Amino acid sequence: MISVEDALSNLFDLVAPMGVEKVSLRHAAGRVLAENVTANRSQPPFDASSMDGYALRQAEVEPDAMFKVIGEAAAGHRFDGVVKPGQAVRIFTGAPIPEGADFVVIQEDTTRRGDLLMLGHDIDGKTNIRPAGGDFKAGDAMDAPRILRPADIALLAAMNIAEVPVHIAPQIAIIATGDELVQPGEMPGPDQIIASNTYGLAAMLEQLGARCRMIPIARDTVPSLTQAFKIAQAADLIITIGGASVGDHDLVAPVAAEMGMEQSFYKVAMRPGKPLMAGMLANTPMIGLPGNPVSAMVCGVVFVAPVVRKMLGLPAGSAPRLSLPLAVDLPQGGPRAHYMRALVKGGAVLPEGNQDSSLLSVLAQADVLMIRPAGDPERQSGDMMDCIAL
Repeated sequence: MISVEDALSNLFDLVAPMGVEKVSLRHAAGRVLAENVTANRSQPPFDASSMDGYALRQAEVEPDAMFKVIGEAAAGHRFDGVVKPGQAVRIFTGAPIPEGADFVVIQEDTTRRGDLLMLGHDIDGKTNIRPAGGDFKAGDAMDAPRILRPADIALLAAMNIAEVPVHIAPQIAIIATGDELVQPGEMPGPDQIIASNTYGLAAMLEQLGARCRMIPIARDTVPSLTQAFKIAQAADLIITIGGASVGDHDLVAPVAAEMGMEQSFYKVAMRPGKPLMAGMLANTPMIGLPGNPVSAMVCGVVFVAPVVRKMLGLPAGSAPRLSLPLAVDLPQGGPRAHYMRALVKGGAVLPEGNQDSSLLSVLAQADVLMIRPAGDPERQSGDMMDCIAL
């Protein structure tokens, strides 16, 4: 039995970042940028007005100064002439600053009659001009890797990037095992339950950017499980759920071994989730999760999600943690690290009273997994605890 940290390190050794593909900007949101990209142009590409008003020479700005309006500039329509002393150009937000002008007086500080413009008395020193390249310059880079957020997509569009290099989304095969399982919507027999873990894990991993395929439920027979593995071997990662313990009906390990799996580890010093297994099945990494619903989902958060993030090209590392004060006193912890379902109330973390690993309803209500290390001493209200957001 190994520690959570050692298990995660071993899992990272099984996988590598996926290759690179180019996708249209329209379909790049949520993908992981795989290579640095550089702006094809500056933004703004010219000195531009930040206000509606009049473009003129700053040296001539003084109370009651008078100018002749010689033209107009609007966004997409520049004034092609040159602004000379005593002249002004009507200008609108986003329009290029005309040659010869270096100041925009906002329209509220002016009075105009026909082509005659008079300045007011309270003009401040702000030029109201956005300089060329003030946002970014041609050649400026967006650095990889990064998950492309909506703001990143807008920036890439402004950089005139139409196609984006991203890491290929890993294909993940998820195999639920057990005679007791039926799919949602089917009518279970008197001794059967609904397969829930595959759906929860697929939702978790697809939210990260993976593509999941649910293999038909593998029954507790060697032929059924062998067939499921054969179907799954085209994937970039295989995840099994259940059948990883050592009971007479737990066939995942022996069948995988018969098919040539090189086991990396088996059993992790944590709860829930002790019967975790991993290795390489032919050339495909495989993670065997426990069958208890909460155990499988917690292992998904603690182990599978970080592995998928590495496959997506992000830095290898454990799930992001936050530190919160404990809301109640707790007795001494056990010999294994405990990932407790907990609520966040009033800025403090409150562990749920029932931590049974079969209770999905408790997991669904939880805000975080609160981590108690192996052999954690008694805790007092107010102690700071590491947590993983759910």
